[in-house]
Amino acid sequence: MKIIDGGVCAAQGFVAGGVHCGIRKNRTKKDLALIYSECVASAATVYTTNLVKGAPLTVTKKHIENGKAQAVICNSGNANTCNADGIEIAEKMSELIANELRISADDIVVASTGVIGQPLNIAPIASGIPALVASLSKDGCDAAAEGIMTTDTVKKEIAVEFEIGGKICRIGGIAKGSGMIHPNMATMLVFITTDAAISSEMLKRALSTDISSTFNMVSVDGDTSTNDMVTVLANGMAGNTEIVAEGEDFDTFMKALNTVTVHLCRMIAGDGEGATKLLECKVNGAKTEQIAKTVAKSVICSSLLKAAMFGADANWGRVLCAIGYSGADVDVNKVDVSFKSIKGEIAVCKNGAGIDFSEEIAKEILLEREIEILVGLNDGNGSAVAWGCDLTYDYVKINGDYRT
Repeated sequence: MKIIDGGVCAAQGFVAGGVHCGIRKNRTKKDLALIYSECVASAATVYTTNLVKGAPLTVTKKHIENGKAQAVICNSGNANTCNADGIEIAEKMSELIANELRISADDIVVASTGVIGQPLNIAPIASGIPALVASLSKDGCDAAAEGIMTTDTVKKEIAVEFEIGGKICRIGGIAKGSGMIHPNMATMLVFITTDAAISSEMLKRALSTDISSTFNMVSVDGDTSTNDMVTVLANGMAGNTEIVAEGEDFDTFMKALNTVTVHLCRMIAGDGEGATKLLECKVNGAKTEQIAKTVAKSVICSSLLKAAMFGADANWGRVLCAIGYSGADVDVNKVDVSFKSIKGEIAVCKNGAGIDFSEEIAKEILLEREIEILVGLNDGNGSAVAWGCDLTYDYVKINGDYRT
């Protein structure tokens, strides 16, 4: 298995594109993206658990009830959420792009991201669709990745190549996500494509299994979005024998999928609004995996810990505090904590109590761009990883006037 270029266009039969159609005022930023498969593909999607859901999620869920899809259209700049005509607009987006591509509207995944509660005008989307379809190409992943960005500062994409049954397969993805990220299923918007042949049922099983230890373990600010969606399309053009049950081929596919999702998780967390650091909390020695997940997520979500990491302050007490209120079954008198980066690793807590350490060395370690928070519970074999970012002044600046 190796990382390759191409993102969502790496797999056979997939092309993508992106344009500025006029939803966003800034003409230099693309606001409409499209991913297209040459043939109908197996499809699986997971959605936000927020009771307030964007209209595109409702429409997409209906469209892929049969486990099939052929294209994804997504706009940025407006979430199409809490709008009286939201369903109508999302259906119209599907109809317009389907007519242009000459495929069924029921095979369209539709998504939106941006400001909640503001009407979405279909006119700029309608006028931009011909150019959007014309932009489709094997080199179009960058344009599509840009078209789904909101407060993101970097495009998020990856692809990997792997082998199933002697056939070379590829899987790639793009994502957007910078703020309002505290998922309980996925994160903001993620679109993944693969040419591996896998049934809709097994694709759904693969995705639902994977997100429990990837996208569900990401948090930027503790807010679960209304528009979170992760979609995978598998068109089977690699020519492998279709995966219809668990086994070696399914395990290989799962490994490839996980490589893509973990990479995107790290990119999303590291690009949190106003963030200067990627935080990765690794928990081991838990009684169960679920306990490890609860502890890791609690630590990564702590505003006090996030602020301490911004200031490169080795305030390990905030780690213990977050573990203590997590609700997890933990013996706090057994907990060890260390901080690690490319500058080294330093132990700061042993058996739930502080130990002597150099504040100067600790600060040098914590000034790096990527920080690992290592937690040993010393009570079993369960382990988990969670991703987040530091909390900075800029997070408040960005969200203080996001709508206006």
